[in-house]
Amino acid sequence: MTTMTSTKTSTKSNFAPLFVDVAVPLGSYYLFKDGFGMSTFAALAWSSVVPAVRTGWCAVKERKTNGLAALILVVNVVSLALSFVSGDPRLMLAKDSGVSSTVGIGILVSVVLGRPMMTAGLKPFLVKDVAREAAWERLMGGTAAGSADFRRKERVFSVVWGVVLLGECVARIVGAYTVPVDTMVWLGSVVLIGAVAIGIVVGGAFAAGPMERMLAAEAEAAEETVKAEVAVAA
Repeated sequence: MTTMTSTKTSTKSNFAPLFVDVAVPLGSYYLFKDGFGMSTFAALAWSSVVPAVRTGWCAVKERKTNGLAALILVVNVVSLALSFVSGDPRLMLAKDSGVSSTVGIGILVSVVLGRPMMTAGLKPFLVKDVAREAAWERLMGGTAAGSADFRRKERVFSVVWGVVLLGECVARIVGAYTVPVDTMVWLGSVVLIGAVAIGIVVGGAFAAGPMERMLAAEAEAAEETVKAEVAVAA
């Protein structure tokens, strides 16, 4: 019973940042726009309140940057700026890539700064119980044998997504000015879906998959150590 409760607590605490920093702003945007009938500009503005407060609170009270909240805030600001862009249909298609490029650049910058942004989204799917939570802390903290490789894979995961999103941005801009407008209207969505699929497959193969196996091995090793100590004590 205690183990089940601890597992649920660990899962909730890991998913909480995703819910507050990503799900709430996105959900509020569609609520304001489709539910309350607000304009795109107004919906973007109001949905920026939570990430703005979160970013400010972390900066002032916790003396650190909340990467996810800050990224969502920047994306909303870029989207607000792009909402004023009008004119040529090809330009309108090209502007859709602005958000992808903003996210991609933000992710790559976070890697350079030593705080890979995609980790917050990856961790809840890899850490599902207390044992793996502890294993994660040891691997990230440098106290486990495979810490260096684990941290390297963590950076690789964010790099993959940053590069994929920038690639998607370039592909949509090129397509906007080379492919017939009617075709690019639907092809843009296909490119985005394809980019996400590539990110999942490549990120899983080179980072998430190995990290999950390393977590399992570290948790198992810790369990064996505890059993050995108990046996010696007995």
